[in-house]
Amino acid sequence: MENEEEKKGMFRAYQVAQEMIKDRLEDVDEEAAKEMGEVAGNEVIVARGAYDFIERVFSKMDMPHKVVDPSAFEAFGPSPEQIVFLNCPGKVDKEGVRNLRNFVEKGGFLFTTDWALKHVIEPGFPGTLRYNGRATGDEVVRVEIDAKEDPFLKSLIGEGDDPQWWIEGSSYPIEILDKNNVEVLVRSKEVKEKYGESPVFTSFNYGKGKVYHMISHFYLQRTETRTERHRRTGSDYMEEKLRMNSARRAKYRRMGVDRSSLGEVEAAYSSSALMGKVMYEKSVSLKEFRNDEL
Repeated sequence: MENEEEKKGMFRAYQVAQEMIKDRLEDVDEEAAKEMGEVAGNEVIVARGAYDFIERVFSKMDMPHKVVDPSAFEAFGPSPEQIVFLNCPGKVDKEGVRNLRNFVEKGGFLFTTDWALKHVIEPGFPGTLRYNGRATGDEVVRVEIDAKEDPFLKSLIGEGDDPQWWIEGSSYPIEILDKNNVEVLVRSKEVKEKYGESPVFTSFNYGKGKVYHMISHFYLQRTETRTERHRRTGSDYMEEKLRMNSARRAKYRRMGVDRSSLGEVEAAYSSSALMGKVMYEKSVSLKEFRNDEL
């Protein structure tokens, strides 16, 4: 469980990281920055969870979104123009799983975390991913982000990045069943060595839509300062990633960047880059969807 100081530190780190994503894209990919901003608030649905809190990140991003109870999907399926974020544990009954599967098949995007692997992915999208049966401990691990083949992530993540990921106790390692169609963008050698599977962040196409799933939680509630670099200040990471000027430095100072460690900001930035990728892909998909409707 997170203590109050860790909670405040990671909130601040996410706020800084979200602003850094915007500035970084303005520096290197203005078109992607524009696309990210075109997913409207009424197209973003967050299903409440007990362990993950994606809505906290959206609040820090000032991103409009609608929060619902997971049981809502038992009565209706979202519009395929929407994107659903299902917080862990992601408990949805059979009818809800069926509605979510139909939603993706028609073009919707579904983002799930941790225990939703058993509750939604296995019954709703059989033959893609499954829990390998070896629950994790509560720890922070190093992760490797494969940005080489992904133009969007390549614009945000560099070879010098050394991000960490918080794995909550009893998280579900991801076994890939459909190796031809499941893409893995984040792996962890540490998770592989300890629990038998390396995937941290995965995605696959289903019908006209797409599913994203990650081990543990999107909202990273803590990190560790393993190296001397990680113990440096958040502004050091900012200087590594952005084209800086006096106005930008003043903005980040007001946000409290130096009250966060480099390790905290780097972890939040890496997590936010993945969210940016999801939003970017949804924006592109929406344009294709609407063109098909014409």
